[in-house]
Amino acid sequence: MRILFTCRPAYGHLFPLLPLANAARAAGHEVVFGTGETFVPKVRELGFEAHRVGISIGDAEAEAQRRHGKDAGFLDLGITMFAELLPRATMADLRPLLPGLRPDLVVYEQSDVGAGALARQAGIPAVSHVIGRSMPPEVLSVAAERLAPLWGSLPADAMLGDACVDVWPDSVRDPGTAAMPKVFRMRPTQYNAAVPLPPLPEDGFVYLTLGTVVFGATQVLRGAIAALSRLPVDVLVAAGPGDPAALGPVPENVRVAGFVPQAEVLAHAGLVVHHGGTGTVLGSLAAGLPQLILPQGADQFANAETLSALGAAKALVGEAVRIDAIEVAVRELLDAPAARAVAEGVAAEIAGMPAPEAVLAELVSWAG
Repeated sequence: MRILFTCRPAYGHLFPLLPLANAARAAGHEVVFGTGETFVPKVRELGFEAHRVGISIGDAEAEAQRRHGKDAGFLDLGITMFAELLPRATMADLRPLLPGLRPDLVVYEQSDVGAGALARQAGIPAVSHVIGRSMPPEVLSVAAERLAPLWGSLPADAMLGDACVDVWPDSVRDPGTAAMPKVFRMRPTQYNAAVPLPPLPEDGFVYLTLGTVVFGATQVLRGAIAALSRLPVDVLVAAGPGDPAALGPVPENVRVAGFVPQAEVLAHAGLVVHHGGTGTVLGSLAAGLPQLILPQGADQFANAETLSALGAAKALVGEAVRIDAIEVAVRELLDAPAARAVAEGVAAEIAGMPAPEAVLAELVSWAG
């Protein structure tokens, strides 16, 4: 089978697709990617055929701000970006490629709805892959209206494709994807970047990261480092694509790296302080770790709210993200076993979910 995967040119959109794409390649299927220009070489370095498809979120944001002004709200900027500019660009680039690619199945990360629309119009089975929580119903209804012209005669609520790959365990499941008529449940699997494991502190250290695409990362990281330096803990900071040197001098109990193989790091950590991105949320839950979430944008606020309500994490939002508050929250998480017990319960759920290889076999049979 020939399977086309599509995603925005961003690590948080590419990495969630890789466990399933790697499983498909290992099973002997032909795998091809469509993504934005800056990520085509990155995907090719991973050994996949890749084509330029669509524009970046940054490009779409710039155009949306040009239309509506930088101070416009999400219903203007976000809907224009994700329900108009991004899907139209994806469809324009992908349409001439489809006759040559001839995919038997299209798997697109959930924000890349233009790929799903075009696949449905071409009669190709289309499956969305969860990378975060779905939009609130009031936002989704507006997005559906804006997307309707792209779907032609198809219903606007088909934006999640013919089916959905859902990586949320039951305890924190997203009701939006759970309501899909056909859902493939899949164990969230961390993609480990091909980078060496940095020297780690002794097991039980605090892992601090703001992911791969963050908002005001340096300032927040510095504040978190200052808070953690007051505690009797070792700290590993993953700066991701940012320059670790930009953080300046750090205390003796803090080590700073760039990209890290996160699944390996989480296997040795005792607590995670992070931005609330879905990959880190699920990876930390799979490792049975309590979390302090400092959401910075996108669906990170919804993730923080969900995990706080569950009891697996604490969250500090907006003006509450202060050095003293971070110190207090981390002390409470380190001293109280309740959050760890909840996280370990979710870890057991995740361990029982189907692996990517099993889900791939189901997808192939379903699309076949």
